[in-house]
Amino acid sequence: MSTQDNQDKQTEESLSSNIMPENDTDNIILDAEKEENEVKTNIESEAITLDPVDTESQITKMEKEIADLKDKLLRFMAEAENVRKRSERHLAEAHKYGVANFARSILTVADDLSRALQAVPEDQRGGEGLLQTLLGGVEAVERELVKVMDTNNIKRIDPSGEPFDPNFHEAMYEVPDSGFSNGTVAQVVQPGYRLHDRLLRPARVGVAKDAEEKTGNNNDVEN
Repeated sequence: MSTQDNQDKQTEESLSSNIMPENDTDNIILDAEKEENEVKTNIESEAITLDPVDTESQITKMEKEIADLKDKLLRFMAEAENVRKRSERHLAEAHKYGVANFARSILTVADDLSRALQAVPEDQRGGEGLLQTLLGGVEAVERELVKVMDTNNIKRIDPSGEPFDPNFHEAMYEVPDSGFSNGTVAQVVQPGYRLHDRLLRPARVGVAKDAEEKTGNNNDVEN
C-alpha cells in the first residue's frame, strides 16, 4: 500500500471517530427539549403562583395612590375656593370701606361747620347784612358736605332720646332729672358717624339718670 493510501485511510478513521452516532445526537436533542420544557413549566408555574399576588399588590398600591391624589386634589380645590372667597370679600370690603380714613378726616370739618352755625345767636340770624350772608354761605357748605357724606354712605349718629348703646355711643356723664328714663341718651355732646355698618366715631352723650334712684342707692350704701 502506498503512502498516499495510508494517509487517506488514517483521515477516514479520524473522521469516523469524530462523527457522533445518530442515536447520541437524538438523545442530546431530546434532553435539550426536555430541559427547555422543564424551564418553561417552572416559569409558567411561578407565573401562575406569583402573578395574582403581585397584581393584587400592585392594584392595592395604585388604588392607594389614586385615593391620595384625589384627597390632595380635593384639599387643593377647597383651599382655592377659600382663597377665592377671601379675595372677593377683601375686594368688596376695600370698595366698601376704602374711604374710611378719608371719612374720619372730614369729620372735623363737619364739626367745625356745625359749631360755627351754633355760635351765631338766634336773634342775629334774621335780617340782612354781612353776618347773615356769611351764615347763609356756611349753611350751604354744611348742606353740601352732608349730601356728599350721605352719598358715600357716611351716616350721622344723633341718638338723642334713644336708649344708650355702647356699640355706638360713648357716655361722658350722667344727666339727673332729665325727663328721660334711665339709660336713655339725654344729651348729645358730639354726634357720631358710621360708614355703612362700621363705626367711624361714637357719639359722645350724656345718659339720663333718675335722681331718686341715685339717692336710694346712696342710702343703701350708707346703711
